[in-house]
Amino acid sequence: MLLLVLILLASSSFAIVNAGQRGVLMEFGHVQKQVLDEGLHFMIPIVHSIQTLSVRVQSQEISAEASSRDLQDVFTDVALNWHVVPEEANLMFQEIGDSQAVIARIINPAVEEVLKAVMAQYTAEEIITKRGAVKAEVDQTLTHRLRSYHIAVDDISLVHVHFSQRFGEAVEAKQIAEQEAKRAEFLALKATREAEAKVNLAKGEAEAQRLVQTTLTHDLLSKQAIERWNGNLPLITDRENTTALFDLSQFARPLPAPGP
Repeated sequence: MLLLVLILLASSSFAIVNAGQRGVLMEFGHVQKQVLDEGLHFMIPIVHSIQTLSVRVQSQEISAEASSRDLQDVFTDVALNWHVVPEEANLMFQEIGDSQAVIARIINPAVEEVLKAVMAQYTAEEIITKRGAVKAEVDQTLTHRLRSYHIAVDDISLVHVHFSQRFGEAVEAKQIAEQEAKRAEFLALKATREAEAKVNLAKGEAEAQRLVQTTLTHDLLSKQAIERWNGNLPLITDRENTTALFDLSQFARPLPAPGP
């Protein structure tokens, strides 16, 4: 019987802290300053007790509702990765409790409050177009807030950010109006360019005709007629049906002498 008691005392004199955990040492229920690392630890039965806490990265998904600066409802689904600061596990357990208490009493309310504070600084359109900046500000604010509770933020993701159906319909209508305006602008520009092209074409044709009229002299026409003549004299018929040969001597008339 004595041997059995000794075996029970010996077995209860040691505690194992598993990998990814820290041990909170308590003496008669009072939390001690020492944080137990992973491994085997000696303790005095009845006097000492150990509470283990996970210091591994934990994932928490939270849905929150907020309002933008222009008073639009914003619904956000957040994925938060966090862990207990290992060397402060005793303080967290003493002030808050275990991991479930941390989630319910600290993390969930903090995420909701931070989202409301950050979203209120942006309009609904800016929340969409400046999502990276919104995420960075949420991350920075939440990290600072949770650090005072001995919790470190590893990463936060804005998984889904959506608005009310009414706002979605308004955005869609705005996009359609902008597309129609751009199309109308394109058609107007196209019509203007086509009109300019027609004007330029007409100006070119008019200039070409002017140049032809300027360069088309009597001598040039005579020269072209002689060059294209096939050797046969054309016949000319007058009103009385009298046929005569075309007189080419008129092309050989000497040019008048230039004046003094």
